[in-house]
Amino acid sequence: MKTIAQLSYIPLATHNPTEKVQELLEHIAQHSIQIEVGYLSTTIIGETDEVFKVIREVYDTMALEKERFRFHVELLSPEKD
Repeated sequence: MKTIAQLSYIPLATHNPTEKVQELLEHIAQHSIQIEVGYLSTTIIGETDEVFKVIREVYDTMALEKERFRFHVELLSPEKD
């Protein structure tokens, strides 16, 4: 079973949000998951444990930077292998 999560990251206190989003995408790409980058969100697909690990790491990474942000996570129905 594959878990599907749609992520939207919105940096609120930066003059260059595109750079922050790109850094986040590069971090996500280091994991063994499928990534589909859209205009307003990124979809990640993979084993459940890995998807939730990515979500947690992304949140922790953003929180460490101490800048204001919005992070929307939407979980879709799982896909069968």
